[in-house]
Amino acid sequence: MERLLRDQGDRRGAFDLLTPVYEWFTEGFDSTDLREAKALLVELS
Repeated sequence: MERLLRDQGDRRGAFDLLTPVYEWFTEGFDSTDLREAKALLVELS
């Protein structure tokens, strides 16, 4: 969903949607999904 919002030009909406989900995690930051989420957050910020 975040990538769709980003691709549609809603970078802020994508960032606002992904940030609380990413921050919910306390471990597993070396997993592929969380590494990709972090990279997307960096791109969107």
